[in-house]
Amino acid sequence: MTLQQLKYVIKIVEYRSITETARNIYISQPALSNSVKELEKELGIEIFSRNTKGIVLTSDGAEFLSYARQVVEQADLLEERYTHKKPSRQRCSISTQHYAFAVNAFCNIIRDTASDEYEYTLRETRTSEIIEDVRNMKSELGILYLNDFNGKVLAKLLHENLLVFHPLFKASPHVFVSASCELSHRKSVTFGDLDAYPYLSFEQGDFNSFYFSEEMQSTVFHRKNIHVSDRGTLFNLIIGVNGYTISSGVVTSDLNGTQIVAVPLAVDDSMTIGYITNSRTTLSRCAQHYIDELRQIIGDYGCSLLS
Repeated sequence: MTLQQLKYVIKIVEYRSITETARNIYISQPALSNSVKELEKELGIEIFSRNTKGIVLTSDGAEFLSYARQVVEQADLLEERYTHKKPSRQRCSISTQHYAFAVNAFCNIIRDTASDEYEYTLRETRTSEIIEDVRNMKSELGILYLNDFNGKVLAKLLHENLLVFHPLFKASPHVFVSASCELSHRKSVTFGDLDAYPYLSFEQGDFNSFYFSEEMQSTVFHRKNIHVSDRGTLFNLIIGVNGYTISSGVVTSDLNGTQIVAVPLAVDDSMTIGYITNSRTTLSRCAQHYIDELRQIIGDYGCSLLS
């Protein structure tokens, strides 16, 4: 087993294709395939299997990947320390529900990156895809919420996929409205107050179940509904059509300005926002840095962090 073979495995997981990996690292496909087969033979395990979606990690492969990443990361640190090699190309991939604080934390890790080269990915996406991304190790971690309504369903799904939920903070429901909306200065609002306003929510595709909704109180009936797929469109519509959505109440002015404000929603409910990880892997330094930045931003906003 060589360090180069470990790097090959990591690259194949990154590109999700032996052909694509070979093309990007400038080696022939047969040579790459043979190297992986030799490694599998030496270890006595199957690292990759193929299905209709392409090449995927086996259970043994997922465990091996975790160790391989740690070894390669430590080898890079040794080279940087003793050969004065420039920091290696940083890579990190995060999947998240549509939260401004998640983007803020992502901006911070990019600003703090010491490497001249990096490749970061931030996916603001559907709840089901966040779970799938972390399960397949397309992303190192995913950010979503659990509460009394969706908790049992999502917890069962996470457990079945060997994923672990780590709570960050607890939040009560708020509505996001335009700063020019007549409700923006209220101490709180009710669903009755909101009845005349368009309700905005993130569509969830084939998993358009109440349990996968990003918005609390998802079973409440709304006369006027607008479904969107990205946060920028949602914020534009909040301002453009005087609409509202339901979220955690954490909206930062750094990226969103002062045109969107959060008003408490008078209902007995709460959400625990956290991140999920794959139990078969260990987080990279970059992913751990991202979690630290999340905690810092959330704490600065005034939310009580959960252990």
